[in-house]
Amino acid sequence: MRVRPFAFSFFLPVAFLLAVGPVPAQEKAPAKKPIAAWTVRATPPRPLNGAPVFLEVTPPTRLQSLTATWLGHNVTFSQSTGRAWFALAGASLETRPGSYPLALDATTASGSHIHFLRNLTIARAKYPVIRLTVSKEFTKPNPEQQQKIAADQEVKHETFAKPSAPDREWSGSFEAPVKAPVSDVFGIRRVFNGATKSVHQGLDYRVPPGTPVAAVNSGTVLLARPLYFEGNCVMLDHGQGLITLYLHLSEIDVKEGDHIERGQFLGRSGATGRATGPHLHLAVRWQGVYLNPAGLLALHLPESSVRSADPAQ
Repeated sequence: MRVRPFAFSFFLPVAFLLAVGPVPAQEKAPAKKPIAAWTVRATPPRPLNGAPVFLEVTPPTRLQSLTATWLGHNVTFSQSTGRAWFALAGASLETRPGSYPLALDATTASGSHIHFLRNLTIARAKYPVIRLTVSKEFTKPNPEQQQKIAADQEVKHETFAKPSAPDREWSGSFEAPVKAPVSDVFGIRRVFNGATKSVHQGLDYRVPPGTPVAAVNSGTVLLARPLYFEGNCVMLDHGQGLITLYLHLSEIDVKEGDHIERGQFLGRSGATGRATGPHLHLAVRWQGVYLNPAGLLALHLPESSVRSADPAQ
């Protein structure tokens, strides 16, 4: 019998399918997990020259420690909630507008080191000029007064040269030392008797003599004594190079080495030193740079009992 040609072509495909089995559906490649990224937030978003800045950093993994360098300063971070870290820093009055790298250096929970670079932009602030007339003893001191000024300069140099507490002593937002209006702001170029003598490096509060003055945050008393220009002066170390100064006091009610809590009584306002009248001068100094106290007082900072990270751990 003659075989029809189409029969052979029918059985071959069936045998082939039985041998190899069903063709599996093409498997989809597993979706790639997004790579965790660094998050860096600055408050204010565009810091000004002469202003403090609050830094919040969330790294891509949990860390043992986090430090940074910015504008030639070392910045030590404290751990917040979750993976977040925070720190205070600042830009000097002399810092020119521009973009400056924040170089982050971290140690992970496993002990490895990671680095990240983020640029922060500094904007220019406008500061006014005022002219004052004061006693000539403050603009043209006699030899005896010059000797006192030189001795005070040495005291201040030694005080500022002391190592600041390595751990952060402040916690939560900084509060004004008195409840009073501000009479002079930070950054004013002050012209005494026709000659530029200084730049105002703090805030002046218009208060009558004897007004109680409180600590803006917790810290340790670095200095509590009279000085020629500053009058009766108290300096508080808040840790990591952050210092607040309270000038022209009529009396001092703390002593050097005392630990002070935020809101604690330091003394009373007055007009001692180079002062045109009763007031309180508040200054903020961070790692040798004077910063605008108004900027620090405006920051909403976390209440935290967690100490700052120690890179040596």
